[in-house]
Amino acid sequence: MAMAVMGFGRKGGGPPAGGPAGPLRPAGARPIVAQRPGPQLSAPEPQSPPAPPRGDTACLWRVHSALAPMLLDLFPPDSARKRRRGDLSEQMEGHIREVMRRDGIAGDENAVRDTITVLLNELVGQLGGLQPEADPERAGRAAAAARGTVSAAKDRVQPLLMERIDASVIAEMSRGELAEQVSEVISEILVGEKINLNQAEQRDLVTLLLNDMLGLGPLEPLLNDDSVSEVMVNGPKTVFAERKGKIELTDVTFRDEQHLLNIAQRIVSAVGRRVDESSPICDARLLDGSRVNVIIPPLAIDGTTITIRKFSKSKLTLEKMVDFGSLTPKMCRLLNIAGRVRLNIIISGGTGSGKTTMLNAISRNIDPDERVVTIEDAAELQLQQPHVVRLETRPANLEGNGSVNMRDLVKNALRMRPDRIILGEVRGPEAFDLLAAMNTGHDGSFGTLHANRPREALTRLENMINMAGLNLPPKAIRQQIADAVNMVIQISRMRDGKRRITHISEIVGMEGDVITMQDLYLYKYDGENEDGTLKGDHVSTGLRPAFYDRAEYYGLGRALMECM
Repeated sequence: MAMAVMGFGRKGGGPPAGGPAGPLRPAGARPIVAQRPGPQLSAPEPQSPPAPPRGDTACLWRVHSALAPMLLDLFPPDSARKRRRGDLSEQMEGHIREVMRRDGIAGDENAVRDTITVLLNELVGQLGGLQPEADPERAGRAAAAARGTVSAAKDRVQPLLMERIDASVIAEMSRGELAEQVSEVISEILVGEKINLNQAEQRDLVTLLLNDMLGLGPLEPLLNDDSVSEVMVNGPKTVFAERKGKIELTDVTFRDEQHLLNIAQRIVSAVGRRVDESSPICDARLLDGSRVNVIIPPLAIDGTTITIRKFSKSKLTLEKMVDFGSLTPKMCRLLNIAGRVRLNIIISGGTGSGKTTMLNAISRNIDPDERVVTIEDAAELQLQQPHVVRLETRPANLEGNGSVNMRDLVKNALRMRPDRIILGEVRGPEAFDLLAAMNTGHDGSFGTLHANRPREALTRLENMINMAGLNLPPKAIRQQIADAVNMVIQISRMRDGKRRITHISEIVGMEGDVITMQDLYLYKYDGENEDGTLKGDHVSTGLRPAFYDRAEYYGLGRALMECM
């Protein structure tokens, strides 16, 4: 690689602060420190391994060499594992000072502290970890203090680091290679600024800086946490996360509003969108497919607001949802049959109720040889079929031109010879075009919308068709809905945090001006358990499904009746 960093080396030839040996740069790694004008030193000749360091650093070197081989003798594993880290640290300091007195080793308090940290980390590694802290409150205070120390160090180190690195080189490097070199530069800065951090704090500092340089800054730990399903940023100092259906306040913060706005702009620019005063609302997605909504001041009064619906790494199936208690095995078979016999299905529910997850699960019944066109505002569907065309809307440019909305894409999809059309969310006049597609040979199409009950879902469809300005009589609209939609699945996130299907309803036809429906399955609430989870059962109504004849055509009539 080309050389982009010069003039960097360790003073004294010894190990970096925080450990007896520093990180080795991979062969051929490209340096990141920006080259500065002025006279350059000639490249040093290859040297033999460095001699033990002199001065205070010798404390770390010589005491470590004396104590490291005998750690398990000084700290018997059975008793050491049960002790608090603070107690072990105090005993370790006693052994260190004893060796220093015995061998006449001089060292300042910082050297002693670093030696304690290095040896204690090695001891914990040999023990295989310690038992959990007996006093969680004390452990929490210690962790909070460590985070505060690292955060303060980051504020001082980051400007100095940015002065010394070459941004053009960073873009070409992997995260691992960059971490190696950033660690070296940070060690130099910490020494120069007289900032004392132990090894763990230095690693945390490097991680924070890399997240700011390459990722989404303070949000990275939440995005990497598989237990977090949603992240909600309400300004620079307030970040919430959803775990297992429950929303909780996190300790994640941003430096200020500008820091948060920079992260928001990094998110939306990655998918060719923008967020600024002229366009303060934006829907986007992360590289892994997670859905993102951003709204900035002046519309967001308390600061930039970011909502991230995380992309599920595990492909959730209807069978897995049975294990979670969202539905019963018979309901699972019923929905699998509905997907196989090409019913047109609307999935209804509130925000965060699991509509998209349910749509993904049902779509697994689509035959691999079918051509599927998906249409979304921000692409997040995870269809497994090989023949899928994914379409995404586009906002207007700075001049207000070039926007492509859902209705435009639905109209175009009809010219793409689809077997099925799937709308990520029906929210406007495109409802009319979707129903038209369902009525003209595109059986097995799906869509989701926001509603609290199946009957309300049909009312919302009717209202959205009226938004198209076609001036159709209400009976004609309802007739089209009754002819196009076969089933409505209602899903809800309940107060214990679990998502459950509350209704599986099918549309039977029309009686006068009213669309007639029948429920096939209902969820009946029956109290609450001691742990706060709700008790209830999914109950079959015992009615013969109206799509029995269609199921019989596909050879699934008997299997359908067994589900009831």
